[in-house]
Amino acid sequence: MMQECWNVGVPFLFFFVAYSSPPANPISCSFKGRNCIVANSYGAFSDRATCVSSLVVYPTTEDELLYVVSEGTHARQKMRVVTRFSHSMTKLACADGENSRLISTEYQNKTLSINKDAMTITVESGVSLRQLIEDAAKAGLALRMAPYWWGLTVGGMMSTGAHGSSWEGGHGGTAFHDYVTEMRIVNPAAPDERYATVRIINGNDLIELDASRVSLGVFGVISQVTVQLELMFKRSITYMTVKDTDLVETIERHGRRYEFAELTWYPSLGKLVYRMDERVSMNISGNGSYNYIFFTAKPSDYLAFERSREEEMELQRKSEKICTLAHDVTSSLSYIPYGLTNNGTTYDGYPVIGKQSDMMSSGGYLDSKEDGLATVCPWDSRVKSQFFHKTTFTIPVENVKGFITDIKSLVKIEPKALCGLDLYNGFLIRYVQAYSAYLGSKFEGVEFEFTYCRSRDPLIPRMHQDFLEEIEQMGLFKYGGLPHWGKNRNVAFINVVEKYKDAALFLEVKKTFDPLGLFSSEWTNAVLGLRGNVTVDTEGCWRSLTVIKFKVP
Repeated sequence: MMQECWNVGVPFLFFFVAYSSPPANPISCSFKGRNCIVANSYGAFSDRATCVSSLVVYPTTEDELLYVVSEGTHARQKMRVVTRFSHSMTKLACADGENSRLISTEYQNKTLSINKDAMTITVESGVSLRQLIEDAAKAGLALRMAPYWWGLTVGGMMSTGAHGSSWEGGHGGTAFHDYVTEMRIVNPAAPDERYATVRIINGNDLIELDASRVSLGVFGVISQVTVQLELMFKRSITYMTVKDTDLVETIERHGRRYEFAELTWYPSLGKLVYRMDERVSMNISGNGSYNYIFFTAKPSDYLAFERSREEEMELQRKSEKICTLAHDVTSSLSYIPYGLTNNGTTYDGYPVIGKQSDMMSSGGYLDSKEDGLATVCPWDSRVKSQFFHKTTFTIPVENVKGFITDIKSLVKIEPKALCGLDLYNGFLIRYVQAYSAYLGSKFEGVEFEFTYCRSRDPLIPRMHQDFLEEIEQMGLFKYGGLPHWGKNRNVAFINVVEKYKDAALFLEVKKTFDPLGLFSSEWTNAVLGLRGNVTVDTEGCWRSLTVIKFKVP
């Protein structure tokens, strides 16, 4: 492990409020970068808590970042990192209280180098997934695996374990961090090191590397990351909708058959959508692209109408109307092939074939122009828009069939209970490999992600909330699911650290990198089992484990 100590004088800091443009800046301050509140893009964290900090700083270089961390360490000030998009639902961006500082990576957004021979790219941690993909493509290179949503930063993906979908081990892992070969992290340090240091972490110390791959931001600030790429290749995608009768029998087989396999399951509607997605030769013709329809901008008036209609159906408990609407939405998605086009503008039929850089991720709303919020992202909190919970966990492959069978049993109890999930595109089912990262999945599994309506009023539970919580509890506790670090309600993180056999090694590295715990928070301490309780029990919050009204065999 190599270290560099900060020894460059930087005579200035950056206390100002960044401009607000699509999407909104997650940090708002009352005066020149002070008295700040941090939120996420949805306008609320999972437990609706407000996160405050005394100031925010915006370093633009590693030297400035060193100065910022040095100042905070010298003052024994709690620090947390905030990305420019802030899409985590969990409180990863929250510092502890008013005497703390937020460090934004918004302006650490440069691609530093591309090595065509080694097929690597080195970027600053604030670089977006979109920028990384596009800059690599200009050099004829491709990132094999990443999330579908490109409005994420490199540091954010590293800290939360963001991933794609694949069981194909021959080409690499499922998560973005599997392709990180080296990183530079700025940590607190001793006075004789000027209170801040840069650690260079690579394969020379696998313990530090595997601990740092998924860090929850508790090690310090990721400054730079080097990512392994490969030669550009093409993908072929075909969607096929069938009845969900054979899901239990086919789910594993589908994951073994296609390199980028995925499923979408609509349990109340009895529908299953196979995504048959595999790499093909660059010689095969096709200039397709994928601009996922849910990631495109929508008129604010239309979003307000949709939300008002949804709130009315929820309030009046109109399950049948929600089921009818869910059926219409899923049929429309199939009709407009989810945003796939054969040539960038029109759809002529399956398969859709295109370069990896045009097929793996999207996020059209990031191209929105300033128009007075007339057109925004579907979940933009500045207007009346979508407001939802998202639950995501990975279940060991040997437990998947039992979990699916239990969900089908719930549907038999009340066929309309899960139409609200189907309205939000059902269960997104992805395939996850075992990770070397200490806080990553240690088994081959299947990830289930579902989204559902959340009330603006904390005292109003969602319709059929008991069914949703039963599914949540079965996945996490009965079937041993591991929660996604950037999603989920707090209940998902009860005793979660006990599920990671290498957690002790992670905590040892944490003590080495940040012995004073300046980059830890009440929330990270709770989920890592150090102190505190991750659950919240106040008016408007359901208890962690609700009393279930029925039993599933």
